[in-house]
Amino acid sequence: MKKIISVFLSLALVAGLAQAQNNKQDQKKGGNDWREKVRAEQVAFITSELDLTESEAQAFWPVYNDVQKQRREAFQATGQAFKALSEGANGNDAANLLDKYLDAKSAGEKVEAEAVARYKNVLPVSKVAKLLLAEEKFRQNQIHRLGQGGPGRPGAGGNRPGNRPQPSKEPSTM
Repeated sequence: MKKIISVFLSLALVAGLAQAQNNKQDQKKGGNDWREKVRAEQVAFITSELDLTESEAQAFWPVYNDVQKQRREAFQATGQAFKALSEGANGNDAANLLDKYLDAKSAGEKVEAEAVARYKNVLPVSKVAKLLLAEEKFRQNQIHRLGQGGPGRPGAGGNRPGNRPQPSKEPSTM
């Protein structure tokens, strides 16, 4: 009898682990869907804000996509350097870790400076300025939407204290 119960529990455990793995993969897919949706919204927003001509769009989007890739890589490198610094800040290697973190931050700033120069090669300066403003405006809109719960993000913003409806200040008539 004990053997049957242990086999049953083992099978239940394996099934539970398999289901958890499937859920994890589904969450990753959902995360990619959300990223793709935000990316599509960003492209539409920037296109609208810049009022790109067809020839400008053909020259601009490959450059913009490459800059976005470089930004992601710089952001990840900075994050990894920060994590290493936070884990080893009290050790003998703290000075080296600090230098690596500052180098990663500088590399990210260099990506931004080079991006503006690259944009100037394919767009008029006035549209480059509009691009920087549009990116910030889009970012602010996304932050606001996430605070409101945002589409496609269940629970984002949720019922945090700052997001709950405030009660009326008028006296009750009960």
